[in-house]
Amino acid sequence: MDYTAGSIGRVFVARIDHDEDLLAELVKLARSEEIEQAFFMLIGAVKNMQIVTGPKEDTVPPDPMWHSIAGACEILGIGNILRKNGNPSIHLHAALGKGNDVTVGCLRDSVDTYLTTEAVIFEISGTAGERVYDDMYGIARMVL
Repeated sequence: MDYTAGSIGRVFVARIDHDEDLLAELVKLARSEEIEQAFFMLIGAVKNMQIVTGPKEDTVPPDPMWHSIAGACEILGIGNILRKNGNPSIHLHAALGKGNDVTVGCLRDSVDTYLTTEAVIFEISGTAGERVYDDMYGIARMVL
């Protein structure tokens, strides 16, 4: 394990509107507010997304299982913002539900907002972390 201690900096409350790209809007906010590191929570609804729901096998590096979800569904998400190559990078895991169908995984690429999604973003101050690609694991990991 590797860890560091910091403190809560600014707190942002944001609304992402219908048909806006949820991930792109979070990146845009991080750029405009110069957020280096943050933790966030989401509630609302989304549609048209790519999601990774785990590896096909327990191998390193992993071979991800990709799924597409076209229709609208509820979202309960948690994630972080770190810098990757100097740019904001979003890592978002979410539970997505519609009726009795529930999917949990890592949302990637783009995610369209359906109606509205609300975000509370807690900036982390006093620490230095970034997302760096790790050849051994085949993923971009947090480096403190």
